[in-house]
Amino acid sequence: MQTNIAPQLQTGCAQPYVAIAVRINHDKWDMLDAVIIELTDWLSLNGVKVAGPLFYRYWTLGNLEMLNIEVGYPVATKVQSNGHIIIGTIPKGTFATLVNCGPPGSISSSLNSIQCWADEQGIYWKHERQNGKQVWAGCFEFCLTNPLELADKSQCRTALALLINDETS
Repeated sequence: MQTNIAPQLQTGCAQPYVAIAVRINHDKWDMLDAVIIELTDWLSLNGVKVAGPLFYRYWTLGNLEMLNIEVGYPVATKVQSNGHIIIGTIPKGTFATLVNCGPPGSISSSLNSIQCWADEQGIYWKHERQNGKQVWAGCFEFCLTNPLELADKSQCRTALALLINDETS
């Protein structure tokens, strides 16, 4: 993946979203196309208005392990869950963002770039340890181009957004 814009800080309000939770390996990423279609169909059938781009919320990260993610869309208003479709909130706060070009899910080089930048700035991420794993309070990859509309997913533009721990930055 090629990073093409320097990291920036952006502050946002809490934003409701709907999503489908998935555990997946990096090598199975193409299977998420079916999840995106299922979620898009559910939104349409239920008359729910989307308020932003498709995103992947990473609860855990790692190159060789299963990822705990949510595939979702911000929505204009809170909606009721049906069990399979979950309701969440993009947290209020300051995010470090980095726009890049490459297939969704291939964020390791962007993570390295944003981490080096954060270290230079004295910025720390909001996360906690659970069962020996780092669980992120706000790690998102927003799709600036729709991955379902691209034959070559390496041309996808995404924005990585990591929630800053305002108490220590």
